[in-house]
Amino acid sequence: MSLVQLSPRVEELKRVLTDFVENECIPAEDEYRQALGSGAQRWKAVPPVMEKLKARARELGLWNLFLPKEYKEGAGLTNYEYAVLCEITGRSPSIAPEACNCSAPDTGNMEVFAKYGTPAQKAKWLTPLLNGEIRSAFAMTEPAVASSDATNICTRIVRSGSGYLVNGRKWWISGAGHPKCAVFITMGKTDTAAHRHEQQSIVVVPAEAPGVTVVRPLTVFGYDDAPHGHCEVVFDDVWVPAENLILGEGRGFEVIQGRLGPGRIHHCMRSLGMAERALELMVARVQNRTTFGRAIAEHGVVLDYIAKSRMDLESARMLVLRAADMIDKVGAKNALKEIAMAKVVVPNVALTILDRAIQLFGAGGVGQDTPLAEFWAGLRTLRIADGPDEVHTRQIAQLEIRQQNARLAKKSKL
Repeated sequence: MSLVQLSPRVEELKRVLTDFVENECIPAEDEYRQALGSGAQRWKAVPPVMEKLKARARELGLWNLFLPKEYKEGAGLTNYEYAVLCEITGRSPSIAPEACNCSAPDTGNMEVFAKYGTPAQKAKWLTPLLNGEIRSAFAMTEPAVASSDATNICTRIVRSGSGYLVNGRKWWISGAGHPKCAVFITMGKTDTAAHRHEQQSIVVVPAEAPGVTVVRPLTVFGYDDAPHGHCEVVFDDVWVPAENLILGEGRGFEVIQGRLGPGRIHHCMRSLGMAERALELMVARVQNRTTFGRAIAEHGVVLDYIAKSRMDLESARMLVLRAADMIDKVGAKNALKEIAMAKVVVPNVALTILDRAIQLFGAGGVGQDTPLAEFWAGLRTLRIADGPDEVHTRQIAQLEIRQQNARLAKKSKL
């Protein structure tokens, strides 16, 4: 269900994408996992089925749907229209987004290049990313500081001749383990004496640059999320030319805020896709099992789980779609509260639904025979990734107070 009427083109994309995910991506999940293998092998190659699905997505016109219509490189969709489609890919989170070249962190990184990149940067990095020839990573979070406050970032980007030297240690860098990862969009400080939000800059660091070391992959509740992974990365006297700077010195916050707004909506909609699939599995399960002489579905608490899950899903979806619609109409900067509300509410709703589904599956819900445990692990990280709940909740309250005070001030002048 949508808040506004979708165009015939988007309705057709929705139909085609649904068929692709349900009948080609989800059935390929087991083959994909088995092809990854074990140990170091998991980081060396992409399972062949992924390349087949990418070719199929291109053929079906499902490629690069994420980039908003204001960019000539995009598919011409609004943030709202893509949000509706993005939920569908969330039903197969390890396959469908990448198959359509719409997976994080590449989507956010491509938007950075499209929005802020120079013609040379676009030619070198954006074009091969859009073509699916390379992958990328976004390097911000650091082990030595609380990175939810990005002013804490310690990595230094220091002028050196005709370029910059980058020194720092990052971790939880998604995508860094992928065999096709060719570039890091890296945040660090260029001027520690400047205003606290003007000390940071963003530079493009080629993955093969001397001094870049992927130290280790990190696990999420035991899952390594190969082959892209989430890695610890060291930048040790990594020299990059001055033309690798994005937008300009001291403009790092401007770049990351432009990157994160739509990206948070994408994460939320994919989360709802996972929750929808979990609810479907839940409903099927309770109708096919009996306890204490009757179908599990006939127990009152189970009916309560199902009803609450549907109500929670519909409410959360409307919140995200409203945020996406506001981004289209007034821009991400003027939709901060709506984006933050969605980012807090949706992962919590999805996790609650996953927890109910796991409970009703019993022991089967925590193992590898269903996607529930893996979905739960991924969704739990989303309460931290792209800003923890507490940071967004604080922002929501501050914006609410500011808006109410502005209304009162306006009323007092009447």
